[in-house]
Amino acid sequence: MRLLLEVIVQTVDDARAAEAGGADRLEVVRDITRDGLTPSIDVVRAIQAVTRLPLRVMVRESDSFTVSGAKELAALRRAIEQLATLNVDGVVLGFARGGALDLETTRAVLAGMPWVRVTFHRAFDVVHDPIAALDALREIPQIDRVLTSGGTADWKARCEMLKAYATRAGATLTMLAGGGVDAAALSLIAASGCVREAHVGRAAREPQVRDAPVSADRVRRLRLIADGDA
Repeated sequence: MRLLLEVIVQTVDDARAAEAGGADRLEVVRDITRDGLTPSIDVVRAIQAVTRLPLRVMVRESDSFTVSGAKELAALRRAIEQLATLNVDGVVLGFARGGALDLETTRAVLAGMPWVRVTFHRAFDVVHDPIAALDALREIPQIDRVLTSGGTADWKARCEMLKAYATRAGATLTMLAGGGVDAAALSLIAASGCVREAHVGRAAREPQVRDAPVSADRVRRLRLIADGDA
């Protein structure tokens, strides 16, 4: 099965380059150096105008995986409601506290929004019991993807962990491999078939630093690797 390639973008030029290189989906963020915060609706609208690719848009107001209070919660909900008017493919969010998922906040943010599709981001990677976390996320119907690095070991071991996660997730959740996925890691992911989707940031950029612009040539090389042709 073809490995889907998702590329993080911040700008219209990033989006154009990612699509030209063969990306399948875009994650739209601002402040990528802070692991991504909610972009402006105008930026999302502008990106949507220049690409046919599906967009998953970050909804995150602070650097942490927590929500400070009612004001921040309202801002998160307002962002999702605005994005709904653009019919984006989905949003990216995640909350954790004390080594466990913050399911109360997750449900509060998504309350009354049964139509939204959600990637639960790498807040998943700070939980102490990821298998139990997967079981819990399967009970929230809006969540259809979980972005995870598969741990901190070498990528061969991570691929095994990702495979275990995917088995546990079943048909309900799609595991999205991300967090330092470079060309070598992508090659292992594609060869092992541990997951069906991969998420790249620095590897798609020139130079390969977080806030550099996306390079169509870099994405093209990653596409070849994902397809097993490099």
